[in-house]
Amino acid sequence: MTAKKILLVEDEAAIREMMRMALERAGYEISEAEDAIQAERQLSDGLPELVLLDWMLPGTSGIELARRLRKDEYTRELPIIMLTARSEEDDRIRGLESGADDYITKPFSPRELIARIKAVLRRASPEAEEGLLKSGDLVLDSHSHRATANGRVLEMGPTEFRLLQFFMSHPERVYTRSQLLDRVWSRGSFVEERTVDVHIRRLRKALEGEGHDALIQTVRGAGYRFSAQS
Repeated sequence: MTAKKILLVEDEAAIREMMRMALERAGYEISEAEDAIQAERQLSDGLPELVLLDWMLPGTSGIELARRLRKDEYTRELPIIMLTARSEEDDRIRGLESGADDYITKPFSPRELIARIKAVLRRASPEAEEGLLKSGDLVLDSHSHRATANGRVLEMGPTEFRLLQFFMSHPERVYTRSQLLDRVWSRGSFVEERTVDVHIRRLRKALEGEGHDALIQTVRGAGYRFSAQS
């Protein structure tokens, strides 16, 4: 199963390192930012499954960044957990009202952090957390590594399976070839952007027999999108 990606936005290097190590041991893939500018730059290159966001950032605060993310259609549904040393009830309410899905008060243990992350991800996408992704009668089971349509197993290679898994996890969003390379192919792999087109064609061919090839849409001048809408 593809590792879930988390963006960690924390300005204190020591805390960032501790959290990154704990989360990587738990099987997550971590990218880091030390302020809102870096965070927004990373998000523009592709969305993670969740953002861990410190309240007290230099410049733009975590509260303000959370509000921005909730106002932007691109990041509106992105799960956010707020991290802060503030423990008063009014502060917790402010954090949640800014758009955070959960709120963790420092200091916290790695076990609590991971439990909170799992809970937020379950609420955000309960089927994905169970390993199932569905679009009509198209079903992808990441645990058995099998995709079916109309109850019939679809024949596809491992790269096409990962592409389909990513698309079904992020429907209605357009991704450039570069973003797909970053999210679907392994880090450090030397793959040209046109290789994405080859695997998209293979994926469409695998879906074609059951009439689902139109789910993978080409957005001219932008990239590709998974959508049930014509």
